[in-house]
Amino acid sequence: MKIYTKTGDEGQTGLYSGKRLSKAHPRVEAYGTVDELNAFVGLLRDHVEDDAISAELLAQQHHLFALGAAMADDRPGQAYQLPEDAATNLEARMDAMNESLPKMTHFILPGGAPVLSYAHLCRTVCRRAERRTVELAEVVEMDRSIVVYLNRLSDYFFVLGRYLAQRGGIEEVKWIS
Repeated sequence: MKIYTKTGDEGQTGLYSGKRLSKAHPRVEAYGTVDELNAFVGLLRDHVEDDAISAELLAQQHHLFALGAAMADDRPGQAYQLPEDAATNLEARMDAMNESLPKMTHFILPGGAPVLSYAHLCRTVCRRAERRTVELAEVVEMDRSIVVYLNRLSDYFFVLGRYLAQRGGIEEVKWIS
């Protein structure tokens, strides 16, 4: 099977319904940013040395892949739905990690070690995916849980970065004004 189809050579892409859209359409921008996030989560997962955290990240990658597919599916009622507990599971995991973290007294800058930088990179790309999804939700009907999930996921990456710093004995880079 050939990977290239040449059907996008004129700047158009196809949705599940067969409808063609500009590659600059907000729908394509949203699911493309989710795909980019998924690639960065894979990079982060490649640098995490904890099997349980690696498994958590892999689970989020599966959610993100399906979420991108849902955004490319313009058939009403047929798109993938996130599990109802996707956001609350992230909240529970953040609460568990936060129990061992010191109270925040400063803003934290990305950096300190590659794995921490990758967590912050995931956080910022996730925020962009959230913005693109909100933009899309202004023009097409979308399940609100998608935006909620992306919002929690970006928070998760922030807390995960702090947690990895603590576990690795890496000092957080504090912003001092």
